[in-house]
Amino acid sequence: MFVAVWPSVEILDAIAALPRPEVAGLRWTTRDQWHVTMRFVGSVDDVDAAVAAVRSIEALACDVEVGPAVGRFGKRILHVPTHGLDAVAAATVAATAHVGEPPEERPFKGHLTLARSRRGDTDLRSLAGTAIAGRWRADEVTLVLSHLGGSGARYEVIERVPLADPAT
Repeated sequence: MFVAVWPSVEILDAIAALPRPEVAGLRWTTRDQWHVTMRFVGSVDDVDAAVAAVRSIEALACDVEVGPAVGRFGKRILHVPTHGLDAVAAATVAATAHVGEPPEERPFKGHLTLARSRRGDTDLRSLAGTAIAGRWRADEVTLVLSHLGGSGARYEVIERVPLADPAT
């Protein structure tokens, strides 16, 4: 399981328009998989406890920007950077720290994963740098169950929780 924010249709369309060349050892993610992970929860024995934890997230709706260009994390991940979700991620970790695996210690780096190298030896440098820009309003977080399979992960949203309106 994980907690995620999903981009708008306009952002999904912009990502879908990016080039996706055939590269040996690289697996491209699909449109239905494009999300920003606020926290990886892992396996959970008590789904009701996870739902309750996500319902307790206290964060404000916010604008999220993508870009300015496709990036990479080493030789394994090609991604679209996102900016503006730090407070939502921190609130998510605080509210859900007691469920699933312990939260990661590393700083939050918002992103939408475009592709993964199967072996970690793919040179992603030529694929990074393509310009992309856009903005959407993040107004909810979701608790997501990941079903792993041979053709990649399929995601099932278990719970949707609205983020507070900053105007109120």
